[in-house]
Amino acid sequence: MAITAAMVKELRDTSGAGMMDAKKALTETDGDMEAAIDWLRTKGLAKAAKKSGRTAAEGLVAVSVEGGKGVAVEVNSETDFVGKNAEFQAMVASIAGAAQNVADIDALKAAEINGKTVETIITDKIATIGENMSVRRMAAIEGEQVVSYVHNAAAEGMGKIGVLVAIKGDNEAFGRQVAMHIAAANPASLSEADLDPAFVEKEKNVQMDIARESGKPEAVIEKMIVGRMKKFLAEVTLLGQAFVVNPDLTVEAAAKEAGVEITGFVRLEVGEGIEVAKEDFAAEVAKAAKG
Repeated sequence: MAITAAMVKELRDTSGAGMMDAKKALTETDGDMEAAIDWLRTKGLAKAAKKSGRTAAEGLVAVSVEGGKGVAVEVNSETDFVGKNAEFQAMVASIAGAAQNVADIDALKAAEINGKTVETIITDKIATIGENMSVRRMAAIEGEQVVSYVHNAAAEGMGKIGVLVAIKGDNEAFGRQVAMHIAAANPASLSEADLDPAFVEKEKNVQMDIARESGKPEAVIEKMIVGRMKKFLAEVTLLGQAFVVNPDLTVEAAAKEAGVEITGFVRLEVGEGIEVAKEDFAAEVAKAAKG
């Protein structure tokens, strides 16, 4: 039986499987839609599709450094338990390794590991582990030397927060201290020059409104804002922050003492920015009772 594009689309819509999987299922079952759905289920592909609507806000961030290039990759799962699964960890490590050779997240999903794309590997793992998963983000950085740090490590090179720091100068120990500082302090950028002007302007407007509530003259407010913005910029930029190892110094001053120039950084934290739907207790009990 000839398999039409309309049939493939219908099966895709019904099962949530990918186009090529839907076409293969129909080919294997001579166009029988119900049999094709069963075929997909036996391969674990329909099961994966059913789980795709669930929020994956847990998981791991893995870092990989080769020479002067470092990459960080976030792979999400639904529960923290899966992040402790050795099978999941091995998959995340292999994806981080593949990220060394690609430019962005789309290229990473299409990259092949042992003959399978990363996207296919994720789909297969959803079916075997039974949770929704996704390769959510990747970030890369290059420099004379790249130092990595993982906070709350679940395994070698992966944990809840992954940090990469690019430096000029031969002082890996200091670079690691800076990476640990970044994990804790979560700076918005390296320096004031790297901040989004809209972000700075928004903060300035907020501070102006706060100052005007005091009823002071505009001339006085302008002087107040200069001081407040200087403090704000010091708090949100890495080079301006007080160094956690020695709070008497800024990170920039500490770097000079260490004979190092910090040229960039990457920080990824698992689940950052993901909104997880929460039910109130009554709704949760009612849902359980109906089940």
